[in-house]
Order: sequence, then C-alpha cells, then structure tokens
Amino acid sequence: MGQRAVILSIAGYDPSSGAGITADIKTAAANGYYAITCITALTVQSSQGVFGIQPVDPELVARTLRTLAGDVEIAAVRIGMLGSGEVASVVADFLEAGDLPNVVLDPVLRSSTGAALLDAAGLETLRSRLLRVVDIVTPNVEEAAILAGARQIETDEPWEVLLPQIRAITKKLHMLGCRGVVVTGGHLADANDYLSISTGEACQEEVFPGQRIVSRSTHGTGCAFATALACQLALGRELPEAVPAAKAYVRRAIETAYPVGKGTGPLNHLG
Repeated sequence: MGQRAVILSIAGYDPSSGAGITADIKTAAANGYYAITCITALTVQSSQGVFGIQPVDPELVARTLRTLAGDVEIAAVRIGMLGSGEVASVVADFLEAGDLPNVVLDPVLRSSTGAALLDAAGLETLRSRLLRVVDIVTPNVEEAAILAGARQIETDEPWEVLLPQIRAITKKLHMLGCRGVVVTGGHLADANDYLSISTGEACQEEVFPGQRIVSRSTHGTGCAFATALACQLALGRELPEAVPAAKAYVRRAIETAYPVGKGTGPLNHLG
C-alpha cells in the first residue's frame, strides 16, 4: 500500500468523539487521508453538552506545530476550536511563518448548547490575522455574522430573504482579508450552503441546494464538513467542486449514524 497524504487538524479534544480532534481523525481516514493533530483545548463534554474547557498551554501548542511541520509534508489543514486568544495567536504565528496549502478555518465560537468556546481576544485574532492567512472559512450563519460584526440573521426566513443578507455578510468577511467563504446552511430551513470566492474586484458565488435532515445524530457536523473540505482541496479540487463533495460526505454520515449517548449524538464518520 502506498503512502497516504497527511491532513493536520488543529482543534479541541471532545471526549465523546463527536467533534474536534478525534472526529477529524475519523473523517480524514474515511476520505483516504492520515491525520496528524495538535490539541488546542481539553473539554468536558458529552452528547448532552459542554461542561468545562481548559485551553492548552500556548507554548506547548507552538512546539507541537513546529515539530509536526518539521517532520511530515502537510497536504491540508483544518483549524477548529482554539479556546483562547493566546492559542489563537500561536496558530496565527505558525501559519504566517509557513506556506501551508489548503488551510480551512472552521470558526468554532460556541457549542450548539450555547457554551462559549473562544474568548474575546481569540475572536479578534480570528478577524485580524487568521482570516488573512487561510484559504477558506466555513462558518454557519450565526458564526458568520459574529465574525463580520453584523447583526444576526433570522434563520427561519425563506432563502430568497436570507440570500441578500448572507451575501452582505460574506462581503464583509472578504473585506477582512478572507478569499473564500462557505456559509453552511445546516441550521436553515432550506439547508443551502453559500460559497463566495473573492477574485479581487468581484466575487464568484454559488449556492449548493440542501435538504434538512431530521436527526439527533448531528453533533460535530461543522468539524466533519471542514475536515472533509480540506481533504477534497488536498486532492486538487477547486472550491466549487470540493464544497458539494464535502457536503455529500456529511449528509451520508448523518443518514447512516446510529444512536450514541442520551443527547445529540455523533455522525457515522466512517459510514
């Protein structure tokens, strides 16, 4: 068997394995990649919510990233939960110093149950530094509005009402320096994903229609999508082709999931 390309996951540790580092390892394996990892924060969580967070020492994060980058060739990067401004700054330093390909930023700001997963300093680092050094950012509608400093969108509105608002938010994210934006629509009634790529003076946009799935196995969908997208980009696919492929992977993982825990369970990453 030949070598597998390597995906670097920079994210938090979810002991229930629905999201974060362990979910990224499974997603990378399902897509034919080998995952190396850098844990940014430890959490106490289960399918029922997040009950505690402990950011990792920033110097340990920095040493881990330098050691991994010095050892293997990295084909793509998925950045998830950062936990603190200090860790966010270390990750920004690492990306600014290197020339890593296919960097996907999944801005994990709070859990689905409302727990804050990044402090104010970390959010500012996302806006002022990380958006400028990644290839694409993959927020949901709420996260996109927070990153852009815009008012929240009413997610139960019809798509024709939401689209101009989403378009305005992505324009602000482009102004902050991000070339590519995918606003994921899993929380929307239509479940459409919106892709916008800045080409300088103009933006190339595309809507990928979706269909909402009623399921209690949706914990970690954002992580799975971002990691699957990183894998698709590592294959050499351009964003308009990579986004629907990652979207299809997540859909299959939800449809084939089996119950785990008493709350919102994980996807079937390997299904």
